[in-house]
Amino acid sequence: MKKSLLVLSMMTIIATASAQEIKWMSFEDAVAAAKKNPKKIFIDVYTDWCGWCKRMDQTTFKNEVIANYINEKFYPVKFNAESTDTITFNGHVFTYQSNPNGRGGAHELAIAILQGKMSYPSYVMMDEQQRLIQKIPGYQEAKNFEPILHFFGDDAFKTTPWETFSAGFKSEMK
Repeated sequence: MKKSLLVLSMMTIIATASAQEIKWMSFEDAVAAAKKNPKKIFIDVYTDWCGWCKRMDQTTFKNEVIANYINEKFYPVKFNAESTDTITFNGHVFTYQSNPNGRGGAHELAIAILQGKMSYPSYVMMDEQQRLIQKIPGYQEAKNFEPILHFFGDDAFKTTPWETFSAGFKSEMK
């Protein structure tokens, strides 16, 4: 009897842990999925050297409310702004571009979706037709990020000013 309770407890812990993880996809997979089953795309634009990006991964993106909402409302993409992969999107080929000054560089897709304002981490919301809705720069704590996600994920941005929406937002966090 005790052993079966332990197994059930362990299964609950495992199920809870997996429910809290964002199911990250590649950009190409998210676009393909959105074409089959239209849904917004959320892109986390990061770099390997970015400390705030790592903190976002360890805190905000581990929050159960944030992870579940992102998985429900978006195709989530984790995109390294310094990736050397070639990506074709909307008939255009995007590649890594070295900095002409000789130090570093960035992927053309990151440059395009961040509109040249290279700040990490940054988050990009795209609509169901893969058009840019909004880009948001900087580390975000879960409690501050939740209303932002809902503003775009629930389409409130189409009818309600941010100030009105955020003032009336009811958090699901405990």
